[in-house]
Amino acid sequence: MKLKNDLLIRTAMGEDVERPPVWLMRQAGRILPQYRALRGKLSGFKELVETPNLAAEVTIQPVDELEVDAAIIFSDILVIPEAMGLTYEMVEKKGPLFPKTIQNKGDITKLASGIDAATNLQYVFDAIEITVKELEGRVPLIGFAGAPWTILAYMVEGSGSKTFSKAKKFLYQQPILAHQLLQKITDTTIAYLKLKVKSGANLIQIFDSWAGILSPLQFRTFALPYIKQIASAIDNVPVTVFAKNAWYAYADLEQVDCNVVGIDWNTSPFYAKSILHTKVCQGNLDPCQLYGQPEDVAQAALKMVRDFGSNHIANLGHGVYPDTPLDNVRVFVDTIKGYRY
Repeated sequence: MKLKNDLLIRTAMGEDVERPPVWLMRQAGRILPQYRALRGKLSGFKELVETPNLAAEVTIQPVDELEVDAAIIFSDILVIPEAMGLTYEMVEKKGPLFPKTIQNKGDITKLASGIDAATNLQYVFDAIEITVKELEGRVPLIGFAGAPWTILAYMVEGSGSKTFSKAKKFLYQQPILAHQLLQKITDTTIAYLKLKVKSGANLIQIFDSWAGILSPLQFRTFALPYIKQIASAIDNVPVTVFAKNAWYAYADLEQVDCNVVGIDWNTSPFYAKSILHTKVCQGNLDPCQLYGQPEDVAQAALKMVRDFGSNHIANLGHGVYPDTPLDNVRVFVDTIKGYRY
């Protein structure tokens, strides 16, 4: 289907555009009253993720409400380990919990991988097809996956963590097993993302949410090679890599076969641009800036786009927080949309 608004895609491909495109990570969620109303009728988060027509509805809500330049399919990065055979629960106000974790070679051997695992996620592909049909080309649809290191971190740790010390211990004590697990995750993620593109996704984003807790050497050993495999395997659509807090890795990411690199709010635009010469930058407003006064939000948004200059996708430096005032989100989006190069 031909896109009526292809600003995000043209920007990601490095073309000259009239203004930066704007969307927000976690834009489909609790900042929207219609999302909260829908969630209140359901048993939980996973029911929403696993019901294609509802996931499609939630995906489109911010396009209707905020008129952002892209939709991102409503899903979760942890569908990958579940498809591989490691189920998780989403505990309200606590986050993900894996009743069983990966601890040894036997646990890894039992896991499905590649296309055999990816085909367990038909509900995601159905949600994409419904969303594409209902969007009618209004904006592009982003498909995403977690980077292999971030997925391993949850599979070994068993839940969210500030340090992921169990997962990092696994890297130090059992590096051979770590690489075996990372490769299985990578094979599954490649198959999964290819099916997302086949289903209608117009751009792919890889989230390495916990890249920043690795040392530069660990990142180059346990994260970068697998990100490279995934990015190189995706054909026909642009690819974004967002390695949160991994400012030290920009020179490495410059060598990845991707179009866009996500920038978090701890990195200055000037520093990012001084290293990422061939990439489009995405980001990087502090999500907490949206708690400020509307005029301050507008000024911060303008400063961001001016500092990045052309070839920039406006976004936050991470996902929008659930209690962010919706009116301030509108100010952010509208300010970007009113800006011209």
